[in-house]
Amino acid sequence: MGVFAGHGPRVRGVTISFGERFAASDQFDAIFREGMALVERAAAYLDGPGRKEAKALTGPAAILYASESMRLTTRLLELASWLMIRRSYKEGEITAEQLARKRERVRLTEPGRISHVKGFDTLPVGLQELIRASFALNDRIVRLDLAMQVRIDEPDPASAVDAPTVPSPVETELTRLERAFSGRPRLRAVPTAP
Repeated sequence: MGVFAGHGPRVRGVTISFGERFAASDQFDAIFREGMALVERAAAYLDGPGRKEAKALTGPAAILYASESMRLTTRLLELASWLMIRRSYKEGEITAEQLARKRERVRLTEPGRISHVKGFDTLPVGLQELIRASFALNDRIVRLDLAMQVRIDEPDPASAVDAPTVPSPVETELTRLERAFSGRPRLRAVPTAP
């Protein structure tokens, strides 16, 4: 799957009206909670039942589990980053310019499908459910991202003031999530046959 890199029209320091309305709505809060709950659920699964299930797998199924669990982790971290950046903007913790800069670092993937995962049915049911849920969340966020793009033509005057070196709430949350996922042992990439 490729990296999604679409951008909406250029706007002077404001979001497209749909984006503003959605980001301020209860719907955004609901998708934020859903996304964070999925991240927590995945971390708990991969650290607990998933670890036990992975040890019982052999051959291609074990390799597929390792690669798909890494893809799941990466996908969820990017989605969580997007959600936290948007929430920080909604709460007024970052400026539109900071939002655009932070958004550029988020690597959303194109919509994914279970059919893209060869051997999907050999994976443990718990991992299958998490992958399905992550694809569904990813598809929704990719559509929202297109509708909520911000482009800056001129620097935001508020961002010209030197910010204190205290980490932002977004950076603090991202660090916490990365630590939650980094508790798992790192998996070596296994070469696949041509």
